[in-house]
Amino acid sequence: MENWLQRILLMTVRTRLTAVIASVLILFSSFSQAEGSQWSINSGDSLQIFEPEVERTEINKPDIDTEDFEFGVSYGLMSVEDFGVSAVFSARLAYHINEYVFVEAIYGQTDTQKTSFEVLNATSLLTDEQRRYQYYNISVGYNLLPGEVFFCENKTFVSELYVVMGAGTTEFAGDQFFTLSFGMGYRLLLTDEIAVHVDIRDHMLDIDFLGIDKISHNIETTAGITWFF
Repeated sequence: MENWLQRILLMTVRTRLTAVIASVLILFSSFSQAEGSQWSINSGDSLQIFEPEVERTEINKPDIDTEDFEFGVSYGLMSVEDFGVSAVFSARLAYHINEYVFVEAIYGQTDTQKTSFEVLNATSLLTDEQRRYQYYNISVGYNLLPGEVFFCENKTFVSELYVVMGAGTTEFAGDQFFTLSFGMGYRLLLTDEIAVHVDIRDHMLDIDFLGIDKISHNIETTAGITWFF
């Protein structure tokens, strides 16, 4: 009896397993035929290659001209210690030794105002000619941060942040004074030959005025334009 039941169960399992395998084979055969048909259709089509159309933007980046000399003028304000803040004019001539180092000669002048002592006592200790402050300096500069400035998507300007240190002579109050100067500036090249500058400098000199001997710090802030030649 048990052998008969085992045979019936074994035959049932074999029948169902055979049906599952047959279904899988039929499904795989249908899928293979569909893939082959699709490949044969696609293989007959012409192959199309799409190339992206990219508009290239030309950037105009001015460089320092091949000439190494630079001449320019500047205008701004100068605070002469004890003598107020006045307009100052200066002219410079620079020679660029290499990409980083340059030397320059600067002349500047301003007409100072009356001191607080002169205003309070309604007097004038200096003539108009003596009140004129003039300086002549020779400085060495170093470009710290050469870079670029982007004003729009297709326009780029070369820029440089630099420091300067120098020495010279100041004529003021009927006398001449040895002067040390140091400061920093920013140069922006508009073209290969034209640049604009913004500078701030301290002119230090030992002056004896009204019987007081001291180091005078005279701060100058200017903006100007220069030409490379």
